[in-house]
Amino acid sequence: MSYVNVNLQGYKVDRIEFVNTKENGSKISLGNKFSYNVQYAKDRNMAKAEFDLEVHDKEDPKSFMIHVVVVGFFAYNPDVKKEKIHTDTFKALFPYTKALVTTITANCGIQPIIIPEIDIDNQQIYRFDNGKQ
Repeated sequence: MSYVNVNLQGYKVDRIEFVNTKENGSKISLGNKFSYNVQYAKDRNMAKAEFDLEVHDKEDPKSFMIHVVVVGFFAYNPDVKKEKIHTDTFKALFPYTKALVTTITANCGIQPIIIPEIDIDNQQIYRFDNGKQ
């Protein structure tokens, strides 16, 4: 997938965890949390992005939880601000992460979980350069 400022070169799944000790027919109140981090190569216009996503039962996270870590590798336009690269890489990697969660849950004999869209453009982005925020 390609955006104007980034080009997804490939991705891989680093981690999948799934726990479901709920009784059949139990009601689950889903919550989710995520983190997203981009590391930039020093001498090339390449970046590695890591999407860490957890979906869990808000009432009892130990009884139902899916945790995935998806890593994407990107080429990017060096003339664009890092914050824009960050949001564009997120937009490129999110559909793969979302599909992974849906596929895993659908193949585990439960109602497939479809992660709602995340509006990254309205999220606070923290940037750390040389130990400074």
